[in-house]
Amino acid sequence: MTGPPVRVGVPTWIFFPAVVGAAFVLLPLLAIVLRTPWSRFFDLLVSQASQEALLLSLRTSGTSTLLCIVFGIPMALVLARTSFRGQGILRSLVLLPLVLPPVVGGIALLYTFGRRGLLGETFEVLGVQVAFSTTAVVLAQTFVAMPFLVVSLEGALRTAGQKYEVAAATLGAGPTTVFRRVTLPLVLPGLASGAVLAFARSLGEFGATITFAGSLQGVTRTLPLEIYLRRETDAEAAVALSLVLVVVAVLVIGFARQGKGSL
Repeated sequence: MTGPPVRVGVPTWIFFPAVVGAAFVLLPLLAIVLRTPWSRFFDLLVSQASQEALLLSLRTSGTSTLLCIVFGIPMALVLARTSFRGQGILRSLVLLPLVLPPVVGGIALLYTFGRRGLLGETFEVLGVQVAFSTTAVVLAQTFVAMPFLVVSLEGALRTAGQKYEVAAATLGAGPTTVFRRVTLPLVLPGLASGAVLAFARSLGEFGATITFAGSLQGVTRTLPLEIYLRRETDAEAAVALSLVLVVVAVLVIGFARQGKGSL
């Protein structure tokens, strides 16, 4: 004997706030498209300043994403797979750039790697100047983007659990082998999502970059900084470059979702 079919679905009233929320996000993007000066669009994109800013943004964002992967994976692994006193405080501090105003992050980096900073004097003796250089752009982007990778990967590690790792260890695999052959493949979709979020955050970074790296064309002036400066002198150019940044971000996120589906 079978009972009536169980109906599982979304409450009808949920759709109203969902549509309002979607409109809140999409309408500003539509406004950019409508205000784009299409007659000058390609001329604005091929200008030397625009090309240098776009290429610098892509190059530094790629480098900072790589640094996030190199240092973020061990951090997420330690937070998810170990337990020690003060771990909660450490997690809060690691994730602090998520909520910290970017300009505060820039000031913190300046007082760490600047000429008279905590480590800056040491770099100065070695003949290396970090602040107001392309390296400073990469450090600022890494500082604000790394928590996105750590959060995504730590969540994936906790969701995956440890049963496969325990089984591999029981069969005689060492910790490094378990990490390389079991843990990493298991959380690869989470790692990919975190890396994409880190890249997108790096691409849009502004506050920490202008505070720590300044705005020198071809050296530290990334696309968000170029948009900000153009806003004062050529509003149509700023709108066109903003649209480029939106399109690049959409392509990155779309590519990530496609890649995640194939993993």
